[in-house]
Amino acid sequence: IIGYIIVALSVVSVALIIENFVSIKRDKLAPPDIIDELEALFEEENFQEAMDLCESERVYLTNVVQAGLSKLGHPFETIQQSVREMEEEETVKLFQKIGWLSLIAASAPMMGLLGTVSGMFLTFGEIAAAGGSVSPAQLAGGIKLALVTTIFGLCVALPTGAFFFTFRNKVVRTTIEVNAIAEELFERFRANKG
Repeated sequence: IIGYIIVALSVVSVALIIENFVSIKRDKLAPPDIIDELEALFEEENFQEAMDLCESERVYLTNVVQAGLSKLGHPFETIQQSVREMEEEETVKLFQKIGWLSLIAASAPMMGLLGTVSGMFLTFGEIAAAGGSVSPAQLAGGIKLALVTTIFGLCVALPTGAFFFTFRNKVVRTTIEVNAIAEELFERFRANKG
Protein backbone atom coordinates (compact mmCIF):
# COMPACT_ATOMS: atom_id res chain seq x y z
CA ILE A 1 0.00 0.00 0.00
CA ILE A 2 2.78 2.40 0.95
CA GLY A 3 4.57 1.65 -2.33
CA TYR A 4 1.42 2.63 -4.24
CA ILE A 5 1.14 5.86 -2.24
CA ILE A 6 4.75 6.70 -3.18
CA VAL A 7 4.00 5.99 -6.86
CA ALA A 8 0.96 8.30 -6.59
CA LEU A 9 3.20 10.99 -5.04
CA SER A 10 5.60 10.62 -7.97
CA VAL A 11 2.74 11.16 -10.45
CA VAL A 12 1.58 14.27 -8.55
CA SER A 13 5.17 15.51 -8.42
CA VAL A 14 5.64 15.15 -12.19
CA ALA A 15 2.32 16.95 -12.82
CA LEU A 16 3.33 19.83 -10.51
CA ILE A 17 6.78 20.10 -12.12
CA ILE A 18 5.27 20.32 -15.63
CA GLU A 19 2.64 22.84 -14.49
CA ASN A 20 5.27 25.03 -12.79
CA PHE A 21 7.58 24.87 -15.80
CA VAL A 22 4.72 26.21 -17.93
CA SER A 23 3.35 28.84 -15.52
CA ILE A 24 6.39 30.29 -13.73
CA LYS A 25 7.79 32.26 -16.64
CA ARG A 26 8.19 35.98 -17.06
CA ASP A 27 6.07 35.84 -20.25
CA LYS A 28 3.25 34.19 -18.28
CA LEU A 29 3.44 36.48 -15.24
CA ALA A 30 3.91 39.62 -17.36
CA PRO A 31 3.03 38.96 -21.04
CA PRO A 32 5.02 41.32 -23.33
CA ASP A 33 1.88 42.49 -25.20
CA ILE A 34 0.24 43.50 -21.89
CA ILE A 35 3.42 45.35 -20.82
CA ASP A 36 3.42 47.28 -24.13
CA GLU A 37 -0.30 48.04 -23.83
CA LEU A 38 0.02 49.25 -20.21
CA GLU A 39 3.03 51.42 -21.08
CA ALA A 40 1.09 53.00 -23.96
CA LEU A 41 -1.97 53.62 -21.77
CA PHE A 42 0.18 55.15 -19.01
CA GLU A 43 1.89 57.41 -21.59
CA GLU A 44 -1.54 58.59 -22.79
CA GLU A 45 -2.64 58.92 -19.13
CA ASN A 46 -5.59 56.70 -19.99
CA PHE A 47 -5.74 55.14 -16.54
CA GLN A 48 -9.37 53.97 -16.70
CA GLU A 49 -8.61 51.86 -19.77
CA ALA A 50 -5.49 50.55 -18.02
CA MET A 51 -7.70 49.56 -15.06
CA ASP A 52 -10.13 47.78 -17.43
CA LEU A 53 -7.21 45.91 -19.03
CA CYS A 54 -5.98 44.80 -15.58
CA GLU A 55 -9.46 43.54 -14.68
CA SER A 56 -9.85 41.56 -17.91
CA GLU A 57 -6.31 40.07 -17.98
CA ARG A 58 -5.66 38.53 -14.55
CA VAL A 59 -1.91 37.87 -14.28
CA TYR A 60 0.76 38.78 -11.72
CA LEU A 61 1.65 42.11 -13.39
CA THR A 62 -1.93 43.29 -13.94
CA ASN A 63 -2.90 42.45 -10.34
CA VAL A 64 0.01 44.57 -9.08
CA VAL A 65 -0.68 47.45 -11.48
CA GLN A 66 -4.39 47.38 -10.61
CA ALA A 67 -3.51 47.75 -6.91
CA GLY A 68 -1.52 50.88 -7.75
CA LEU A 69 -4.17 52.30 -10.08
CA SER A 70 -6.81 51.90 -7.38
CA LYS A 71 -4.87 54.43 -5.27
CA LEU A 72 -4.53 57.13 -7.95
CA GLY A 73 -5.10 60.59 -6.49
CA HIS A 74 -3.40 59.59 -3.25
CA PRO A 75 0.21 60.57 -2.42
CA PHE A 76 2.91 58.61 -4.27
CA GLU A 77 3.88 56.78 -1.05
CA THR A 78 0.34 55.37 -0.77
CA ILE A 79 0.41 54.17 -4.38
CA GLN A 80 3.85 52.64 -3.85
CA GLN A 81 2.75 50.90 -0.65
CA SER A 82 -0.32 49.44 -2.38
CA VAL A 83 1.85 48.16 -5.25
CA ARG A 84 4.38 46.61 -2.85
CA GLU A 85 1.68 44.91 -0.77
CA MET A 86 0.18 43.33 -3.90
CA GLU A 87 3.66 42.26 -5.06
CA GLU A 88 4.14 40.47 -1.74
CA GLU A 89 0.71 38.84 -1.97
CA GLU A 90 1.32 37.60 -5.54
CA THR A 91 4.80 36.32 -4.62
CA VAL A 92 3.37 34.42 -1.65
CA LYS A 93 0.84 32.75 -4.00
CA LEU A 94 3.70 31.57 -6.23
CA PHE A 95 5.65 30.24 -3.25
CA GLN A 96 2.55 28.40 -2.00
CA LYS A 97 2.17 26.87 -5.45
CA ILE A 98 5.69 25.43 -5.47
CA GLY A 99 5.46 24.56 -1.76
CA TRP A 100 3.67 21.31 -2.64
CA LEU A 101 6.92 20.08 -4.23
CA SER A 102 8.73 20.73 -0.95
CA LEU A 103 6.07 18.75 0.91
CA ILE A 104 6.41 15.78 -1.48
CA ALA A 105 10.23 15.93 -1.28
CA ALA A 106 10.02 15.79 2.52
CA SER A 107 7.28 13.17 2.85
CA ALA A 108 8.34 10.65 0.14
CA PRO A 109 11.44 9.39 2.03
CA MET A 110 9.42 9.23 5.24
CA MET A 111 6.79 7.13 3.48
CA GLY A 112 9.61 4.92 2.15
CA LEU A 113 11.02 4.53 5.63
CA LEU A 114 7.58 3.66 6.98
CA GLY A 115 7.25 1.00 4.28
CA THR A 116 10.67 -0.43 5.13
CA VAL A 117 10.00 -0.52 8.87
CA SER A 118 6.59 -2.14 8.27
CA GLY A 119 8.17 -4.71 5.95
CA MET A 120 10.90 -5.52 8.48
CA PHE A 121 8.27 -5.85 11.20
CA LEU A 122 6.32 -8.37 9.11
CA THR A 123 9.50 -10.26 8.13
CA PHE A 124 10.62 -10.64 11.73
CA GLY A 125 7.05 -11.59 12.68
CA GLU A 126 7.22 -14.48 10.18
CA ILE A 127 10.63 -15.53 11.58
CA ALA A 128 9.16 -15.59 15.09
CA ALA A 129 6.14 -17.58 13.87
CA ALA A 130 8.42 -20.13 12.20
CA GLY A 131 10.24 -20.64 15.48
CA GLY A 132 13.45 -19.16 14.14
CA SER A 133 14.01 -21.93 11.56
CA VAL A 134 14.26 -19.61 8.55
CA SER A 135 16.98 -19.82 5.94
CA PRO A 136 19.20 -16.75 5.38
CA ALA A 137 17.88 -16.61 1.79
CA GLN A 138 14.28 -16.19 2.98
CA LEU A 139 15.37 -13.57 5.49
CA ALA A 140 17.33 -11.65 2.85
CA GLY A 141 14.35 -11.80 0.45
CA GLY A 142 12.01 -10.31 3.04
CA ILE A 143 14.45 -7.55 3.96
CA LYS A 144 15.13 -6.78 0.28
CA LEU A 145 11.41 -6.40 -0.35
CA ALA A 146 11.11 -4.12 2.69
CA LEU A 147 13.91 -1.84 1.44
CA VAL A 148 12.21 -1.29 -1.94
CA THR A 149 9.90 1.39 -0.52
CA THR A 150 12.87 3.36 0.82
CA ILE A 151 14.45 3.29 -2.64
CA PHE A 152 11.13 4.41 -4.19
CA GLY A 153 10.80 7.21 -1.63
CA LEU A 154 14.32 8.49 -2.29
CA CYS A 155 13.85 8.25 -6.08
CA VAL A 156 10.81 10.53 -5.76
CA ALA A 157 12.29 12.89 -3.15
CA LEU A 158 15.66 13.70 -4.72
CA PRO A 159 14.48 15.05 -8.11
CA THR A 160 11.41 16.68 -6.53
CA GLY A 161 13.61 18.51 -4.03
CA ALA A 162 15.96 19.64 -6.81
CA PHE A 163 13.02 20.97 -8.85
CA PHE A 164 11.62 22.75 -5.77
CA PHE A 165 14.88 24.69 -5.30
CA THR A 166 15.07 25.42 -9.03
CA PHE A 167 11.53 26.82 -9.04
CA ARG A 168 12.12 28.75 -5.82
CA ASN A 169 15.08 30.54 -7.44
CA LYS A 170 13.03 31.08 -10.60
CA VAL A 171 10.18 32.65 -8.57
CA VAL A 172 12.61 35.02 -6.84
CA ARG A 173 14.31 36.05 -10.09
CA THR A 174 11.09 36.42 -12.10
CA THR A 175 9.16 38.34 -9.43
CA ILE A 176 12.04 40.82 -9.07
CA GLU A 177 11.91 41.45 -12.85
CA VAL A 178 8.11 41.82 -12.94
CA ASN A 179 8.06 44.03 -9.83
CA ALA A 180 10.62 46.31 -11.47
CA ILE A 181 8.35 46.66 -14.54
CA ALA A 182 5.34 47.52 -12.35
CA GLU A 183 7.24 50.02 -10.24
CA GLU A 184 8.70 51.67 -13.34
CA LEU A 185 5.15 52.35 -14.61
CA PHE A 186 4.33 54.26 -11.42
CA GLU A 187 7.60 56.26 -11.29
CA ARG A 188 5.92 59.05 -13.31
CA PHE A 189 3.75 59.80 -10.23
CA ARG A 190 6.88 60.34 -8.11
CA ALA A 191 8.09 62.88 -10.71
CA ASN A 192 4.72 64.65 -10.68
CA LYS A 193 4.84 65.08 -6.91
CA GLY A 194 8.46 66.29 -6.94
